[in-house]
Amino acid sequence: MTATSLRRRGGWKPVLAAAGAALLVAVLGGAATDIGPWYQSLQKPAWQPPDWLFGPAWTLIFGLTALAGVRAWARAPDAAARGRLLSAYALNALLNILWSVLFFTVKRPDWALVEVVSLWLSIALLIVLSGRRDRVAGWLLVPYLIWVGFAGVLNWSVVRLNEPFSGP
Repeated sequence: MTATSLRRRGGWKPVLAAAGAALLVAVLGGAATDIGPWYQSLQKPAWQPPDWLFGPAWTLIFGLTALAGVRAWARAPDAAARGRLLSAYALNALLNILWSVLFFTVKRPDWALVEVVSLWLSIALLIVLSGRRDRVAGWLLVPYLIWVGFAGVLNWSVVRLNEPFSGP
């Protein structure tokens, strides 16, 4: 991204807005994530990464997502294209938070498994929309898609090892 494209699209405001949005999603998702006794009691596959790895992985993913959003925003031709981008990123943020709520707060990994499909599809949509504006922006989102795909398989394994779940 060049300084010219940043100036043309509002200077540092989009960068700060994207960083703030990524931080908000991380905080809200983190607040919904309780790895206390209920989570610890779940059977998990042997190949699950250690709990400490999830924080750095999500930090990297949120940073890449914010950067992708800024790059795509800076290259959007008009307000309508920027609005579509913002809507897609907002939808993805809501689905990201919702997954944590369903899995950890509501304690329904089975519901989270259904929801993770929508989350994954929303990332694919971000890749398409952002990649149309900036090829690098599209590629910056690929680790997010891969991570959520992996998380979906992990979620499926947790459901399979622990079902049935009941009650909200």
